[in-house]
Amino acid sequence: MIQSVDRAVRVLAVLQAERRLSLSEIAARLGLAPSTVHGIIKTLQAHGLVLQDRGSARYRLGPAVLKLGNVYLDTLELRSRSLTWAAELARTTGFAVRTGVLLPGEVMIVHHEPRPDGSRQMPEVGIVIPAHASALGKAMLAWSPDLAPEPLRSMTRDTVTDPAELAAHLAQVRGEALATEVEEAVIGECCVAAPIFDAAHDIAGAIGVVVPMTDWPAGPAVPSAVREAARAISRELGAPSWPPAQA
Repeated sequence: MIQSVDRAVRVLAVLQAERRLSLSEIAARLGLAPSTVHGIIKTLQAHGLVLQDRGSARYRLGPAVLKLGNVYLDTLELRSRSLTWAAELARTTGFAVRTGVLLPGEVMIVHHEPRPDGSRQMPEVGIVIPAHASALGKAMLAWSPDLAPEPLRSMTRDTVTDPAELAAHLAQVRGEALATEVEEAVIGECCVAAPIFDAAHDIAGAIGVVVPMTDWPAGPAVPSAVREAARAISRELGAPSWPPAQA
């Protein structure tokens, strides 16, 4: 690992979490000398990845981060393959649809298909959700348990925070190729999700529907539709079978 690159990435991660921070605050969070952090920030500024607020000594992420994010989305085959199936899944179920990829401890939404009822909805592309507290995350963690966060942070009173309980749930997900979540990340929100695999049978992502608590539990047609969408996207990504046979 190249130390300078690692530190630059950590600076960006701190700014992602905290939005605006002073030099001393960034240094304190990273456990580095302010002089070291200053050099990193100035380099990131030169490339548009970090900006300093006018009239203050606080720093925030710069527009070049968005540019990189847009390029990532444009070149992500999972997203392009899921567009049609996500739209069909939303139409069939009447619920919003999310497609996500797994990060260490988190899920990032790479595509959001709004509910087809025409109601006003916030775009969700780019948001992150704790993996252990989301159906999308559980659908992927079942095949990538090493990416589960430690410790398991509580988001609501229903969040699974016991590692043994999570492990048992992930074993069930592997058996059914389907994950559920009831108000574990957000009060009033439930989800059903299924894993997506690539040609090497590795986890490529997951797709799921967002079900309001008032409509939970979803009817049997909803899990079937979610699984079919995941199977179809996996097939387009070259997966030989869905789900892969367990060892």
